[in-house]
Amino acid sequence: MLPRPSGRRPRGPRLTRPAGGRVGVAFLLTALLVAVLSGCTTNNPQSTLDPQGPSAQAIYDLFVHWLFWPAVVVFFAVEALLLYSIFRFRGRPGDPLPAQLHGNTRLEITWTLIPALILVVILAMTFRTQAVLATPPGTGVPVRVQVIGHQWWWEFQYPELGVVTANELHIPVDAPIEFELTSGDVIHSFWVPHLGGKMDAIPGRVNKMAFAASEAGVYSGQCSEFCGIQHAMMRLQVVAESQSDFDAWVRQQRAIPAFASPTPAAGGQVSLAQQGAQLFANGACVTCHTVRGTPAQAKIGPDLTHVGSRRSIAANTLPMSAENLARWLHNPQAVKPGNLMPNLNLSDQDIAALVAYLESLK
Repeated sequence: MLPRPSGRRPRGPRLTRPAGGRVGVAFLLTALLVAVLSGCTTNNPQSTLDPQGPSAQAIYDLFVHWLFWPAVVVFFAVEALLLYSIFRFRGRPGDPLPAQLHGNTRLEITWTLIPALILVVILAMTFRTQAVLATPPGTGVPVRVQVIGHQWWWEFQYPELGVVTANELHIPVDAPIEFELTSGDVIHSFWVPHLGGKMDAIPGRVNKMAFAASEAGVYSGQCSEFCGIQHAMMRLQVVAESQSDFDAWVRQQRAIPAFASPTPAAGGQVSLAQQGAQLFANGACVTCHTVRGTPAQAKIGPDLTHVGSRRSIAANTLPMSAENLARWLHNPQAVKPGNLMPNLNLSDQDIAALVAYLESLK
């Protein structure tokens, strides 16, 4: 006899999630967690989450106290209501068709007014922060700096102090630094995240902003308006120092640098730096650069009067060193494609002489 059927459907093989799939999901969740947490670090050379001046602190307070935490509260409140509705009113076997409603006037007014009130508060606090940023911060003697954006480097002029430099801005701690920004070519945007907000540098227009540094240190800045192929490499450094150190720096910048004279003493031997001075004076360098105390007075490229005392070259993309100076002189286009300095096809001997000369400009 055949066995009597049991009435049950025979079970097929049980489907299980492959172990590799679980590992993949765990990996993706871990990567997502790392990515989210990495955005919270303050150990970043251009972080807005580590304010080091009154202006940056005002922007940070607006973001954290009036934007971030209210957004967190709204997010969790909305998600909690959503999850409650999903589980409390989920469909069950045998449930009748739900009653069909056409809107709820009170509810619609409520969820329109609450976001509107939140936005009004945010708007009011934003106006308040803008008023704070419009007032020069700090308690020291104000310092006026004219900032000129170029493709792709920054020119800093201190009109009252008689100082011109490039890509490296020195300021005294706690002093109001009042900026006048413009551009020599296209639109740039001046931004030092640790110290203040952004301000555009626009050709034919002068924009004004101010900030101060509360602590001595070196702060990184960046052009934040796309301005061409080397936009990402248009960097700067702000050196905040004590008033006495700043005054000493100003005296050094005002002085004619103790560079090697291109003309040796009678009967003397020409040094490598003197050879470089001769090459600089007789070559293409003088058509673009300024070195005070020499015939080189051009304004196309950065002022090199005290380039040997700077912390970096190529708009803060290379640390100052003989090796990096030689690398730049060998082929500027290989280091920073698109910049205005052409490859001069210098020999190794000429490069060594120019490096010695540039390092002597302190």
